[in-house]
Amino acid sequence: MSVSDEKDADIEQYSKHDEAQSDEVRTIDRKAEARLVRRIDIRLVPSSMFIYLLCFLDRSNIGNAKLLNSATGNSLVQSIKMSNQQYLVALMIFIVAYTLFETPSNYMLKRFRPSRWIAFLMMGWGLMTMVLGAIHSYPALVVVRFLLGAFEAGLFPGMVYCLTFWYKQDERALRAALILACATLGGAFGGAVAFAVGHMNQVRGLEAWRWLFILEGAPSCLCAILVFFFYPDFPETAPWLSADERELAIERIKGVASLGHAKITWADAKNTLTDWRLYLHYLVYISISVPFSSISLFAPTIVSGLGYEGLNAQLFTVPPYAIAFVITIIVSWQSDKREMRSWGAFYSLAIAGISFLAQGALPSHAFKARYGLLCVAVAFSFASIPPLLSWLTANLRNTGAATLAVPLNVSIGQVGQIIGVYIFKSSEAPGYPTGHYTNAVFLILGALVVVLLRFIYAHRNRRLLPGERQWKL
Repeated sequence: MSVSDEKDADIEQYSKHDEAQSDEVRTIDRKAEARLVRRIDIRLVPSSMFIYLLCFLDRSNIGNAKLLNSATGNSLVQSIKMSNQQYLVALMIFIVAYTLFETPSNYMLKRFRPSRWIAFLMMGWGLMTMVLGAIHSYPALVVVRFLLGAFEAGLFPGMVYCLTFWYKQDERALRAALILACATLGGAFGGAVAFAVGHMNQVRGLEAWRWLFILEGAPSCLCAILVFFFYPDFPETAPWLSADERELAIERIKGVASLGHAKITWADAKNTLTDWRLYLHYLVYISISVPFSSISLFAPTIVSGLGYEGLNAQLFTVPPYAIAFVITIIVSWQSDKREMRSWGAFYSLAIAGISFLAQGALPSHAFKARYGLLCVAVAFSFASIPPLLSWLTANLRNTGAATLAVPLNVSIGQVGQIIGVYIFKSSEAPGYPTGHYTNAVFLILGALVVVLLRFIYAHRNRRLLPGERQWKL
């Protein structure tokens, strides 16, 4: 019997076991559970963090390539003679592909198992990133960016979905934060790497931006092999857990999370698609996707408008992302610890919105004040996302909802990412008021919708009958 057949047999065995044991109440040894969670953390979280760091590097490095060595006429835009409008289309085509392939990719992850599917995605986006280093025309850039978006689409919602196989609701926000925070590390490393690679201009006859794509795409391809063999799939099929640990891993999340073997029905899908309160969650995610997109793609451009030019514009993108990493972890840790996910998201959205508003109002020559506010805005924009995702998954009642709602949340949020592509207008340099004010409006709108959602869940909780499962606030 092959490894695949053995795992499928394990899944079938545990499916039957769940049916037989569904009404049985067991006492869980809390010390054993704590040891198990530590084992899961060690196996799942660091690898997920590193994978997402590579993903964000390969997604956002086009922002660095746009300006890299522009002083000598060797930037991406100058090399392939691309207009600003064409550059924006190249950014948007990635988002179009991301939106189209996100939800189908989540179903493929469940069908083929996380280790296989994520390895496939990594190999795909790594190769596409390296191919970007070989393009010589605008049409080639558009095609490769579309394929890059298609491969990257399933990763983040897939990882959030994987957390529901392994963790309870009150355990997810911090883990999701650690994974998402690697986007901030990716931004920090991206700026530092671009600064270093900028000195490789014309090495072996290649512009530095080509080296940037090649050197940042290769690690994803190499790590895809390790992911295929070692990334965790489902608790019920984990060979690195003992039989007792697998049993405990399943028992502890039964009734509060989704098991990998649970089937998705059309009824679940219909209920998820017609649940109106989920669309309020999606609306909040649209609001945060606007600054997420604009920051990710235009950080070097924004920094260059603050008086930092050339390679220094790459280097000074590092501090905002480094601060964001710390703030994201703190906000998510407190959101989980105090079970106040809505307030964690609200305050983060509000602080980021006010910071962008102040940046837009300040005179363009107030470089230091605007740079300080940029650090605050970037930090709290990123910090709002893990509590929002944890809050969403905590209020999903079955595996069908988790399989569909998480990628839908991120897919619909791509509307915000498309908006973010167009708000930092080159004609408004160095102040970029449209970009800052647009980010502020969407963030403050998102904060208000969070308050509305909290009120709705609190109202529903007051109407619950004794013993009914409460909605998480």
